[in-house]
Formats: sequence, structure tokens, C-alpha cells
Amino acid sequence: MTPISMGLDTFGDVTMGADGRPKPMDQVLRDVVDEAAYADALGIDFIGLGEHHRDDFAISAPEIVLAAIAGRTTRIKLGTAVTILSTDDPVRVFQRFSTLHAVSGGRAEPILGRGSFTESYPLFGFDMQDYDQLFEEKLDIFARLLREKTVTWRGQTRAPLHGATVYPPLGQPMTTWVGVGGSPES
Repeated sequence: MTPISMGLDTFGDVTMGADGRPKPMDQVLRDVVDEAAYADALGIDFIGLGEHHRDDFAISAPEIVLAAIAGRTTRIKLGTAVTILSTDDPVRVFQRFSTLHAVSGGRAEPILGRGSFTESYPLFGFDMQDYDQLFEEKLDIFARLLREKTVTWRGQTRAPLHGATVYPPLGQPMTTWVGVGGSPES
């Protein structure tokens, strides 16, 4: 029988404080780190942090919050829910997660997606008309980085890669997921 794994996810929702006002985002971020440390102590297997770029969610850089969590935990897997690959550079995403994987002792598990909320597209200068192509091409690059030491790639959504070696390399395999939700297109 396969054991059951338990996980949590959060977008770092900006909630109301005891005074009835929205909590400051810096406090929400510290609360997320505290909650993840508590989850680790309770034996929860996975924490996933969503990425948003709006005023009702505090987490816009989940890998940084996950690094803070890594420093306070020993066993919980560290993931996103999701990393919006379509509006980021897949090489940089790989570098951030391979670094997190190294400093956490192999606990990084990125979940890559297109984003059900689309505020990141105009914010980072991407056209929603390229929604499908952006994700497909960037996911292809990320998948190659997971399995190939040097990557050559050409497409339409970013500069080509010519025998690129990306650092830090993975010291051990990194489980990576594709997350969908919110709409059939995602």
C-alpha cells in the first residue's frame, strides 16, 4: 500500500488582524514561515507557496520564502503552488530551485504552471495572446535543464541557448510537477 502524504498550500493571503485592519505583508510572510515550521514539526510532508502579484496576497517571490522555511525546517518538502513559468525565465527559475534544492538537502519540488490569475502577464510585459506558446516553450527549456548537462534550444519566447550549462547543477534529482487549475486552459 502506498503511504499517504499530507501537504498544505498558501498564497500568503492578507488577512485581518485583531484590530480589524489588514495585516502588513511583512507580518503575513513571517507568519507563513512560522506556519511551515509548525507543519514540519507536526509531520506534514509538503508546503506549497503560491505566487501572486497583487495586494491581497503577500507572496510574490515564493522561492525566497521557501529558503527561509528551509532554514527553519528539516524534513518538509518545499514547493510552489504554482511558479508562473510563463512570465518568468526558465533558466532563472531552474537556478533558484536548484539553489533551494542544494541548501535544503534535496527538498525542493517546484510546481510549474501558467497561472490561473493573470496579473503577472502585463506586469512583466507579456501578451496574453502568447499564453500557450510561452508556457510550452518555457516548460520545454526547464525539462531539458532537469535532464541535460548542456542545453541547446531555439524558440520564439526568449533568446536561444547554445550549449548552455546552468549553475548550480542538481546534485540529486529534483521532483518537478506541472500544476493546473482555475480553467481548462491552465
